[in-house]
Amino acid sequence: MIRIAGVHGIGNYHYVADAGSLAAAAGEISADWTRALTGGLTSTYPAYQGHTDLRVAYYAHLLHRGTAQGDIDPAYLDADAQDLLVAWVEQLVSAPVPQIAQGPRTARARAAADWLTRHFGERTRRGVISFCREVSTYLGKESRRQAARDAVAATIADHEPRILIAHSLGSVVAYESLWQPPWPKIDLFLTLGSPLAIPGVIFDRLEPKPLNGRGARPPGAAAWANLADIGDIVAVPSTGLAQYFDGLDHDDPAITIGEGAFHGIQHYLACHSTAEVLMPYLAEPEDHS
Repeated sequence: MIRIAGVHGIGNYHYVADAGSLAAAAGEISADWTRALTGGLTSTYPAYQGHTDLRVAYYAHLLHRGTAQGDIDPAYLDADAQDLLVAWVEQLVSAPVPQIAQGPRTARARAAADWLTRHFGERTRRGVISFCREVSTYLGKESRRQAARDAVAATIADHEPRILIAHSLGSVVAYESLWQPPWPKIDLFLTLGSPLAIPGVIFDRLEPKPLNGRGARPPGAAAWANLADIGDIVAVPSTGLAQYFDGLDHDDPAITIGEGAFHGIQHYLACHSTAEVLMPYLAEPEDHS
């Protein structure tokens, strides 16, 4: 049985709110990931009969600020999260939008959120505001940041996975955790819908800090693959991670994970591209003892 660890993205506090305990929340999200991944593997490779032991490192409670995830007014974001929202939307805008660049911080944040609504709809606006809130909490609150990294490190140490799959903000948490001594060893680091390379918003604030404008594959990862849906607005820039990071073995920012889907983890885990990247690592290692 192949052991896999997962690192979730934003918007997963509901697992512990519904389940009532951290252990139950981790079990529920791990089961959801397993179902989606198994479905993708078997639909891509009908003859596949392998089994995976997938455990998701759960850290959503560490970034929860007690604010309803449904809030869509950026006025409820703190100053850092508002700045993140404006900077992120500026990366998405193909031509200058003066109303985003001018005025007080909250006015600029509202202009950025309104631009998102016009171009992508209210559901995307809601998701982006939640994303900015959690990213701001992670990057701006050192104790929470370290606790999230430690949760990932503990799961890796306990589960000893061959593969680590990280989604969305989880790819940032996983990347920084893998750079912490003793540099856990894994065969494959797979990032899905990753915002690691968003200039200014995340890339320039990574730990360790990029050297001469370049990040690098974590030292314990034997290989690194990155996948992003062609319409995933979280995976900015749309050209992928390779122009910002050394050591990527596979970087495809133009996959399609489903009609009308562009960032959800269930769609990423179930898509053919993910199965194709994982399959070479799913053979049981030979026992030479």
